[in-house]
Amino acid sequence: MPRRGRPVSRGFQGISLRVRPLVRAKGGGRVHQPARWGLGAAGAGVAVIAGLEVAALDEMNPIRRTISEHGLGPDGWIFALGVGLLAAGSLAIAVSLARKRLAGVFGTLALLGWSAGLFVTAWFEKHDWSVGPSLSGSIHRVGSLVAFLSLPLAVLVIARPWRRERSRATLVAFGLGVCSVLWVAGIGTAALVGASNGLAWWRVMPLGLVERGLAITEVAALLALGVWAAARRLTTSSPQATVARTDG
Repeated sequence: MPRRGRPVSRGFQGISLRVRPLVRAKGGGRVHQPARWGLGAAGAGVAVIAGLEVAALDEMNPIRRTISEHGLGPDGWIFALGVGLLAAGSLAIAVSLARKRLAGVFGTLALLGWSAGLFVTAWFEKHDWSVGPSLSGSIHRVGSLVAFLSLPLAVLVIARPWRRERSRATLVAFGLGVCSVLWVAGIGTAALVGASNGLAWWRVMPLGLVERGLAITEVAALLALGVWAAARRLTTSSPQATVARTDG
């Protein structure tokens, strides 16, 4: 009788069949680490920006002033740090989803677009209207537009409820993605109405409030994707058999 735990070899007409024990590989460790790092970095970035919001309540009107106003002035690097952390965390979550083949090509590209847009937003300051428009402000605006449009697309593609791999986190993410689309559609509709009446699009709506609502919804959707990526465990089990011909 063979010893327990060792491969079993059986000979039959000159053929030796070696049966190895069942191997089970659990998805843990490095597979999930990028998502966990991403959640940590994104959470830290959100905390930094939330701290700026609280600190500036007496100086800035959150109804009319946009979040990017924090990037102006000598303390603008703090805002850039917060947005950069959020972008880096988003990139890590995208890497985790891509490695597990949960995002697909379009979902991955959309998440990369969100991350790239955030990095651009962090690096380039918005227009300082006390001085006038600038190239940096125009680039900042393009980066913000790319980010805000890319994230809802990524979430709807990745967390679609009719896919096989789904959980509560994906359902939450998908719902928030739909809400993000509604935010974007509302902003676009208001801009068109304002343009038809000769009004600047940023005066048609409480821009600061709308932008914050959109940002909170999209970041929450991203974090839901991150929770799913960090908790998702891929297990595979496959018996390995080796057949070797023996002499004799």
